[in-house]
Formats: sequence, structure tokens, C-alpha cells
Amino acid sequence: MKTLYITSAETFSGKSALCIGLGARFRKDGLKAGYMKPVNVNCQVKDNVAYDEDVDFAKRSYGMAEAEDVIAPVALTPAKLEQQLRGPETDFQPKLLEAFAKLSEGRDVLVMEGGRSLREGYVAGLPPKKVVELFDAQVLIVLKFDEALLVDRAMTGQNYFGKNFMGVVVNEVPKSQMEFVQEVVLPFLKRHNIAVFGVLPKEQLLSAPSVRELAEGLNAEILSSPECCDELVEHLLVGAMSVDAALSYFRRKPNKAVVTGGDRADIQLAALETSTRCLILTGNLYPSPAVLNRAEEQCVPVLLTKLDTLTTIEKIEEYFGRSRFQQPKKVERFTQMLEEHVDFVALYKALGIEK
Repeated sequence: MKTLYITSAETFSGKSALCIGLGARFRKDGLKAGYMKPVNVNCQVKDNVAYDEDVDFAKRSYGMAEAEDVIAPVALTPAKLEQQLRGPETDFQPKLLEAFAKLSEGRDVLVMEGGRSLREGYVAGLPPKKVVELFDAQVLIVLKFDEALLVDRAMTGQNYFGKNFMGVVVNEVPKSQMEFVQEVVLPFLKRHNIAVFGVLPKEQLLSAPSVRELAEGLNAEILSSPECCDELVEHLLVGAMSVDAALSYFRRKPNKAVVTGGDRADIQLAALETSTRCLILTGNLYPSPAVLNRAEEQCVPVLLTKLDTLTTIEKIEEYFGRSRFQQPKKVERFTQMLEEHVDFVALYKALGIEK
């Protein structure tokens, strides 16, 4: 069995997405693939047990029957982390080895999702390098495009993991920087024996939060069409103009959220005549029945927040590029991008896998 350890140099680089996308390709090629998140030192609690949204989603995506405490054997909730800090310290390695043995049975490849950086895991006695060496895993690092630090992060991974380092996938490259990456960065990495298995362009859809995420982040009341809250918001516009200018302004961007005051029925109705995913009404001002009726007809959620417009915009902007990947449209698009931009022949050869 082959073990592929996927990690990143920073958060929100696309690590979880790559684990899901590669798993889909492996299964498509007839390989028996499994998933594991060996160490998580920042695990949430749900229903009084450790819970990791990425693990739950991966378990379903891979169609795995194993329990989540096997798929994610070392999951430190805040209480467990404090216990580890206070002592006596727990030796988590035996539990990790036992889980790996169970997940290895009958599989051709096991995809391991690493931590949020190369620094996570030391508190549990299981830093990334140790985990990789325990299972002789091959390491693939996903790097979010950064003009200044991209090369340094790739070379850091090569130096840190040594013989287990396989190469990188570069993610979220803006269209304006694609030529620079292809003609300047890739030749440099090649000279330094760093394999690049794919260069993925920046895709607006993948950074789009859902309406539901925005509602949660704003602590907003959903006044209409709650069944449409899983739609993705790709753009943000503010309705602070005259009604005469509103229609042409709103037509510029599809799949958008429009932020405006609850008393601007004219602006709200104009937005509903264009491709709008949701209306976000600020100042805790309820809209008119005409707006709510039209929103219901168009299946557009209307969110009501107590926040002022400026604070609302600031909070929403935090979600772009940091939203959850666990949405069907994102999975479908990212999987398609892997097919278009990843050299699977080279990847399989490096892993020593045959279809």
C-alpha cells in the first residue's frame, strides 16, 4: 500500500480540497483509497465528542465505514490539549499506529491530511516529519500562490521532509501571474529538483462562501427562502446609490450578495431583478412585504442583521477565500480543475502506483 501525506505551508491553501479531489481520482481509476487525518491539535467538540468537519466530509466522500476516531485517531479538543500541557503527557503513537493498521487493510493508497502548517503536532509528540517517517509516507505540499514566498515554502518542505518529499501543487494562481509561474518559477524549482505536479488557477467559485455561512457569521435572521441558503456568493455589492443607477450596477456581477439598508425597498427590488444570491439588510430594519414576496418568488434569502453597513461588509469580506470546501458545487469544480491541470501520469509514477 502507498501512503500519501498532503500538507501545506499555511492555512486555507487548498489542502483539504486536494485530499478530496485526489481521492475521487484514485477511486475513478479503480484504486481502493482511504483517508486519514493522523493529528489534529485544534479539534472542535460536538455532542460531547471530538468533531472535525473535514474528517466527517472526507469519510462520506471516500465511502469509509471506519469510525471517525479511527480516521482521526489523535484529535485534541481544548480539554485534551490542556490535559496534555498540564501532564502527565500521553503517548499517542500507539493509538496512531493501531489506526493506521486498520485503515491500511485492503487498500491500495491511503491519503493522509497533514496539519495546518509544518509546525502542528509537536505538543502531541507527533510533528509532521515524525508522522511521515513512521509510515514512510510520500509528501505532497499544496502551496497557495505568493509571489514572494512561494519558492521559499517549496524549498522549506523539501529540506524538512528530505527523502520523503515528493513535490508540490501550486494553487490559486491569478490569471495575471500564470505566465510568471510557468516561465520563471517552475524552471527554478526544476533546477532545484522540486517536482511540480500541477498549477491550478484561481477560481472565484472556490473562494465563495455560502449564504448560510454569511448568515451564521453575521448572526443574521433569515427572513425568506431558507431552503436556498446553500447557494454560493461569488461577489459582494453595496446598494447605496440612486435607484436609477442600481440596475446597471447590479447587472455587472452575477451570483452576488447585495448589502443595503432595510428601508431601501427600491434598491432591494432592483437587486432582485438581477442575479442575486441574497439580500443582506443592515440596521435591523425589516423590509416591506413586497420585497419579501418577490424574494420568495426568486428563491433569494433575505438576511436581517443588527450590524451597520460598514461592519457588515468587513465581516463578509473575511469569508471570501476562507469559506468551507464541503459543498457539492465546489467539489465538482475542483475535481474538474485537477483533471485539467494536474499531471496524473507523473504523480502516479512518483507514487509507484499503477492504475
